[in-house]
Amino acid sequence: MKNIKDYNLEELKQELINIGEKPFRAEQIFKWIYQEKIKDFDEMTNISLDLRKKLKENYTMCNYNILRKQESKDGTIKYLFDVLDGNAIETVLMSYHHGYSICVSSQIGCKMGCKFCASTGINFVRSLTSGEIVEQILAVEQDTGVRISNVVFMGIGEPLDNYDNVVGAIRIINNQKGLNIGARHISVSTSGLVPKIYKLAEENIQCTLSISLHATNNEKRSSMMPVNKSFPIEELIQACKDYIAKTNRRISFEYALAKDNNDNLDDAKELVKLLKGMLCHVNLIPINKIENGAYSKSSNESIMKFRDFLNDHGIVATIRRELGSDIDAACGQLRRKNLN
Repeated sequence: MKNIKDYNLEELKQELINIGEKPFRAEQIFKWIYQEKIKDFDEMTNISLDLRKKLKENYTMCNYNILRKQESKDGTIKYLFDVLDGNAIETVLMSYHHGYSICVSSQIGCKMGCKFCASTGINFVRSLTSGEIVEQILAVEQDTGVRISNVVFMGIGEPLDNYDNVVGAIRIINNQKGLNIGARHISVSTSGLVPKIYKLAEENIQCTLSISLHATNNEKRSSMMPVNKSFPIEELIQACKDYIAKTNRRISFEYALAKDNNDNLDDAKELVKLLKGMLCHVNLIPINKIENGAYSKSSNESIMKFRDFLNDHGIVATIRRELGSDIDAACGQLRRKNLN
């Protein structure tokens, strides 16, 4: 059966017309799913029994099962969700002073092969549908009772490799009659799929684009991120400049600092040269050690020196607060677990 959460509001209206119903019912259904957070069609009490029967015959609610839930000493919660087909994904809830943020997965496995990421080496299975992405938010809100205010597409998978479903999910998340989370509170990360960056610029979605950069030259970046062989730094930076010009939105560059690899002042100088004049922010990430990983974390002294050099030379840089590392929920540590 079809997942009712795969449809944005306009698509759902058409679905209802197709089954002989009035399109305005779609708004009622949206409210029940995304505002009331119900888990069963029978809970839609202002909808006729006949329509509820049709919905149950044609659609599923795609309610995830929690296979494992781990809570960090800092309050971060990591979920392992059964996506109802024998596969599982991880999702992370983080608490900040400004509210709750969720890191969602967009694929089961990942094709990108980044050397510092725990998803590397795990077979890619498939992309998640829009509804399967959105369900991560609903499942966490239903479990915790909190209101999520920020969504980051930085979990398992390459979001722009699942372009249509990710954009579809954003439109549901952003819709005032859906989850009603502002586009500026939604961040989409990419390892650098240049054609999709140009495509995203045309969507007129005011979300934040985050670029996983992590190196300042092609040799070093290709050794860390194989995607760079297809879309080298020069092409990536030009796409970013064009994205900024088209959207007037600031880009966030993610830069994971690995000891004795990309964390010295020469790298900082090259990064300044690369990003000078761009409307951007650099998010410095102390790299997290992963099983069989080639990289280890930079010293606190090196990280702060790197940040201070960027700030002193006109590039706004901050160090990302580490959350959930004790439960392998921090950046780069998510992976698709086996159900057994």
